[in-house]
Amino acid sequence: MLRERASDNVYWFQSELYAQVTAGAIVGPQWAVIIDTLIPQETVLIQEFVENELSVPVKYVINTHHHADHCWGNCYFPNATIIGHKLCRELMIEHSSRALSEAGKENPLFKDIQIIPPQITFDEGALSIKVGKKRLRIFHTPGHSADGISILVEEDRVLFTGDAFMPVPFIVDGDVEVLIDTTRLINKLSLENIIQGHGDIILRGEIAGAARSNITYLKAIRKAVRTASKRKNPLKIIDAIDIDTCGKSRILLGGIASELHQRNLHALYTQTLNQEIS
Repeated sequence: MLRERASDNVYWFQSELYAQVTAGAIVGPQWAVIIDTLIPQETVLIQEFVENELSVPVKYVINTHHHADHCWGNCYFPNATIIGHKLCRELMIEHSSRALSEAGKENPLFKDIQIIPPQITFDEGALSIKVGKKRLRIFHTPGHSADGISILVEEDRVLFTGDAFMPVPFIVDGDVEVLIDTTRLINKLSLENIIQGHGDIILRGEIAGAARSNITYLKAIRKAVRTASKRKNPLKIIDAIDIDTCGKSRILLGGIASELHQRNLHALYTQTLNQEIS
């Protein structure tokens, strides 16, 4: 696990085991807030750093959304209160236990963890938490998934976006139009740094370009799938649409970018078919 300080008492972590997924910690004098948990193999490293090296307990864990690489480590913080969107709680209760059971058949590690859904949730507006001298504003940023939230460290203008912002936008469980709107919203927040759900920190001078790149990519795959769906053998055409022609590099995220791209295309095609049927 990689670890860096984004600003005073604000840390970010990046997985070395899975898709460069990220997490964060905001540390006050008496307790800390964790944002996402990485995968369980690395959650314990976050716990040891905050509770042992920094010597503060974790009071809250915020889940940016319900996907396993962001919340399955909740159980490593048994004394913390979990915070998330209302839909995050519902989706974890409905789907995560079954997914964990399936994962446990392939990896014994997953047999030792429990799904802990958020206990504090919100649906509209925003939540605020004061951690020492830092104020966190938690608000809805859907598009990657319906339950997505982001966390702004207001004093530092550092935004933890979860997967609402990634080097390659991913919309298999989301909505391309909603994610375009969310990306535009994030770009208008006058930020110093973005901590993406996967990948490296985006610095102030890079944010506008990264937002443009993501919107260009989303519009490109939307157009490509719409065009392919009107042709014979649309799936064959879709399989031939490479990520580079849509404005992103295949080497991103440790080389899994092309896989994410193909999953995006197929998800958009399925959504297009469903819209035509309805």
